[in-house]
Amino acid sequence: MQTKDDNLMHILCEYNNDDSLIYGIGNIGRQDDGLGWAFIDWIEENSICPQAETMKHYQLHLEDADLISYKKRVLFIDASMHKEIGSFRLEKVTPKMDFSFTSHAISVPSILATCQQCFDYLPEVYLLEIKGYEWELQIGLTTKAKENLKKAISYFGSVAA
Repeated sequence: MQTKDDNLMHILCEYNNDDSLIYGIGNIGRQDDGLGWAFIDWIEENSICPQAETMKHYQLHLEDADLISYKKRVLFIDASMHKEIGSFRLEKVTPKMDFSFTSHAISVPSILATCQQCFDYLPEVYLLEIKGYEWELQIGLTTKAKENLKKAISYFGSVAA
């Protein structure tokens, strides 16, 4: 597991309230792009954080800045192609306006910056990136992506206790 802050102890039970959002990004029809949704499925199937709002979308939308402006804490989960990620990476997100808002792939830091700019509010936001390998039009995660998902789940399961 990689974090930008080695002292980071991120506990899922902190999200078990109605002012928290757990947001899976991805597409189950594109192999490992479904990792974000698979994490949400695990949370819902195991009744983890039943008080939190959970959602799954194909991509982030500018309107998500409004959505997170009503939340105290947000966890985004997405698949990643980044080679520097071992199995998964968890990091606190800081606001950063970039040019991703002009494309179909707006970034989490841009959503946070937009929230700050438009609503003068910054929730606590983390991004969990789970390493994926294949992105073809096919339903189902690859074996290696499933292993990385299990490692992320194991990490959260161990700190949630």
